[in-house]
Amino acid sequence: MVDEGSPVPDVAMEGAEGKPISPADFKGHKLVVFFYPKDDTSGCTREAKDFTASADEFRKADTWLLGISKDDRRSHEKFTAKYDLSVPLASDVDGAACAAFGTWVEKSMYGRKYMGIERATFLVDRDGVIKKVWRKVKVPGHVDAVLAAARELP
Repeated sequence: MVDEGSPVPDVAMEGAEGKPISPADFKGHKLVVFFYPKDDTSGCTREAKDFTASADEFRKADTWLLGISKDDRRSHEKFTAKYDLSVPLASDVDGAACAAFGTWVEKSMYGRKYMGIERATFLVDRDGVIKKVWRKVKVPGHVDAVLAAARELP
């Protein structure tokens, strides 16, 4: 599991159009990596739409965005098209990124325990070091908090 001060994990995933992508590819730029449980579910849709709505502000802060879930590329393509998302999404089908970031956790719903992705966000500086971590994210207001932190990061 990574925490503030850890180097961003260099884990390869499938990005748009099947191209490989890793959070380590963004060295030299600030990066927001957000993990979400599932494409086209209410909380995940709201979060992706909120990041999309603020994408220009993140660009002005010289900060890239990368959303990650275990959904495959085809699911991401449908999700992106359905909601006109501008945030790049990566497919962590094998769970390597979830494991590296510590977002594959035991969850509980209605007394039933299961494994799933914890909604979490990581702010990475230009040197590839994680500077801020948000775990167990609640979607309302989250993107604003991440944007404020990105603006403060040199």
